[in-house]
Amino acid sequence: MGSRLKITLKKSSIGFERSQGATVRNLGLRKINQSVVQDDNPVIRGMIHKVRHMVEVTPITEE
Repeated sequence: MGSRLKITLKKSSIGFERSQGATVRNLGLRKINQSVVQDDNPVIRGMIHKVRHMVEVTPITEE
C-alpha cells in the first residue's frame, strides 16, 4: 500500500489568489488547524506545492 500524508491548514487563504483558496478546498481543508489524510501521489504533491506557505505536511508511516 502507498504512503499517506497528513496535511494541516496553518494559515487562512484570505488575501491570497483565488486559485490557492480553491486548491486548499480541493485538498479537503476548510478551517485553520484542520487536518486531512491524503494519498501521497504527484497530484496531491503538486497541490501541496502550490499552497506550501499555508499548510504543514507530515508523512504517515504505515506498519
